[in-house]
Amino acid sequence: MTLPLFDPPSSFDRAGLAHRLRSLANENVWIGTSSWKYPGWLDQIYTRDRYVTRGKFSQKRFEAECLAEFAETFPIVCGDFSFYQFPSPEYWKKLFGSAPAGLQFALKVPEEVTVEVFPKHARYGPRAGMVNESYLSADAVAALFLEPLEPYRARIPALIFEFGARGASPLEFTARLDPFLGAMPPTFRYAVEVRNREYLQPRYFDCLRQHHAAHVFNAWTKMPALSEQTAMVDAFPTDFAVVRALLRQGRAYEEAVQQFAPYDKVRDENPEARQSLRRLIQRMREERRAAYIFVNNRLEGNAPETIQAVVSE
Repeated sequence: MTLPLFDPPSSFDRAGLAHRLRSLANENVWIGTSSWKYPGWLDQIYTRDRYVTRGKFSQKRFEAECLAEFAETFPIVCGDFSFYQFPSPEYWKKLFGSAPAGLQFALKVPEEVTVEVFPKHARYGPRAGMVNESYLSADAVAALFLEPLEPYRARIPALIFEFGARGASPLEFTARLDPFLGAMPPTFRYAVEVRNREYLQPRYFDCLRQHHAAHVFNAWTKMPALSEQTAMVDAFPTDFAVVRALLRQGRAYEEAVQQFAPYDKVRDENPEARQSLRRLIQRMREERRAAYIFVNNRLEGNAPETIQAVVSE
C-alpha cells in the first residue's frame, strides 16, 4: 500500500478525545473499540509518518506497532482476534509487551468452546457442519486460554463468551451454560454475549447473576436495540456491564463491511445507538458500576468518530 507520507490537516480532536476517555476511565467507565489495526484511522488516531519504512508507508510495521499509538487515545480495546484461535503464550507476551502497561484488554474466548456445531463455511475445513466436541469445555478454556493469560490478569477486566445464533431453546441453552460458568475459575471476570433474542429471559439473567457474569449488551442484526436490552428487568446481573455496539438492526455484517470499508469516516449515523450509549454511560456513572463499552467500525463506518460524538455531548 502506498500512502502519502505527510499528515493532511485533520479536524479530529484526538487529544480532546483522549482526555475525555481518561476522565471517564477514572470513573470506571472504559470506552474503546473492537480491534485496532485499521489504516482508515490514519491521520485521525494514527500518525502516518510513524509507520514509514524506506520512504513508504509499511503495512507490516503499522500492524506490528500501532497498538502503542492506539493506547495514546483509548484506555481499553476489545480483542476480537482471539475468537478464532487459542493464541500461544508467546503471542500473548508479544501483544501485551507491545502496548503501555495501562492499556486494558477485554478478550473474546475462542469459538472452539462456544460453537456447538461448526458452521458450513470454508474456513472450518473438514469440520464444517460437524458437532464440536469441545463445546462448553471448561477444561479447554482453563488449560488453553486462562492459564496462558494468568500473567496479564490485571490488564483483563473481562473475558467474553460469544454465542452465535443457535437452535437450542432458551431452557436448553441455560441448562448447558449454568454448569459451564460454575466451573470457571474466579480469577477472571466473565461476560456472555448471545445472538438469540429469545434467550433474554429471567432464567438466563438469573444464571448470570448466580455466577457473577455480565450480559453483553450488543447492537446486532437480529437483537433488540440497546435501549430495549438495557431496559429489561435483571439485565444488569453483576457489578459491571459490557457493551458491544456492532451493527445497525437489520443490517448484515457482510453488508456493513461492503458499505463502510476502509472505515475512514462515519457513513451512516445511528442516533438510536448513540443516545443509548450516552444514557448507559450516565447510568453507570450514577450507579458507580464499572462499564466496558466497545464500538465497532461496522456500526456507523468509523468507530473513533462515533465514540467522539457519544462522549462529547
